[in-house]
Amino acid sequence: MKTHSFHPTVLREYDVRGTYGNTLTEKDAWALGAAFGTRVKQAGGSHVAIGRDGRLSSPALSEALSDGLRSTGCDVTDVGLGPTPMLYFATYHLPADAGIMVTGSHNPPDMNGFKMMLSGGAFFGPDIQALGQTAADGTFLTDAGTGSYATRDIKDAYTEAVAGAYGSRREFSVVWDCGNGAAGAVINDVVRRLPGRHMLICDEVDGTFPNHHPDPTVLANMEQLISAVRGIGADFGIGFDGDGDRIGIVDGDGQMLYGDQILLLLARSVLEDHPGATIIGDVKASQILFDGIAEAGGEPLMFRSGHSLIKAKMAELKCPLAGEMSGHIFFADRWYGFDDALYVGVRFLDMLAASDQSVADMRKAMPNLLNTPELRFDCADERKFTVIEEVVARLRAAGTAFSDIDGARVMNDDGWWLLRASNTQPVLVARCEASTEEGLARLKDSLVEQLVASGLEAPADL
Repeated sequence: MKTHSFHPTVLREYDVRGTYGNTLTEKDAWALGAAFGTRVKQAGGSHVAIGRDGRLSSPALSEALSDGLRSTGCDVTDVGLGPTPMLYFATYHLPADAGIMVTGSHNPPDMNGFKMMLSGGAFFGPDIQALGQTAADGTFLTDAGTGSYATRDIKDAYTEAVAGAYGSRREFSVVWDCGNGAAGAVINDVVRRLPGRHMLICDEVDGTFPNHHPDPTVLANMEQLISAVRGIGADFGIGFDGDGDRIGIVDGDGQMLYGDQILLLLARSVLEDHPGATIIGDVKASQILFDGIAEAGGEPLMFRSGHSLIKAKMAELKCPLAGEMSGHIFFADRWYGFDDALYVGVRFLDMLAASDQSVADMRKAMPNLLNTPELRFDCADERKFTVIEEVVARLRAAGTAFSDIDGARVMNDDGWWLLRASNTQPVLVARCEASTEEGLARLKDSLVEQLVASGLEAPADL
């Protein structure tokens, strides 16, 4: 292959993703491997770990990816089927200079893609676009010979390390829902190392996701977990997304905890060992999170949404903990700084063991604010960022208090509203939060006013 052009939709901000057999094929996987392998060699590396999720297309894409990497002289170690964080772990455990995971994450079964890391850091944004340019120019490194290929089973090392985060013998009753995703390949080995009663549901890896869509941030996808928790009277339940890097939790009452609530509970625990530490949350998170971190003696930092962005910022500031509303939570405290929902689940269990409260008690003790869900509505790629620029200009001209760290987050006595452009889709994202119904209505009206001023129709939920 001399040159290759990727479909214009597949090179995303944080990963490479497309519809298998349509916008993403084995030819794309080979070209991606050759372009990434070239980058690895240019950075002075030569060893790449690869892994794959349970999607039906993942074995074929993984094989083509490996061939592309090896064509540049890179040696490939294949850790096989498992969650994305196991692949990240492999780059430290083997060690390897870089890693690529074949995964469609939480997307529908016909989609697939690739997540990458290089030299222990996130690989995203301009780095991904540069791979496309390398492929288009055909400037693959092809004179280094063919690299080696080997398989390596690291499941025991990974699951032992994850389960080792639980430092108590206190027993809990927990339901674990893998959503038929890749976490199911290792979850049995994790829970057998933990005390207590553990019930597994949807733990058979099945790339068709027959039970429910594997996205634990959506309440409808958690109904099976909620039913199981209530059915056996479990202390709480944990849900994973399709590749095991995002987490959702339900308490013993069957009520869902969202990403910012989970992060706050973990932050309080981490700050006991790291007083004054900076904890990062994304711009979509509740004000409860940032206020709660400060009350616990930490330094809250609101940052842009996007797991790769937060991961990079966390490494820059050497923060022990970070997270976002989407359920990506990152531990550098006693871990490696990448998003690992299985590790987060065990750390949550460890946090609970040190408390005399239940998860439901902890949830109920949080301030009760009123907020909208994350509202997403269509806006063309060529227009979405311009809309944000227009809104920011009007807010600045009016002297309105707001943050422009990622879109516009307007703050006043009622609460706050957010409008930002998605980095991965042709949509705008909005959210509002207030302490009263009247305040929430005023915030919604203010947001709608800005949308109308930019010639947009407000979503029905506003």
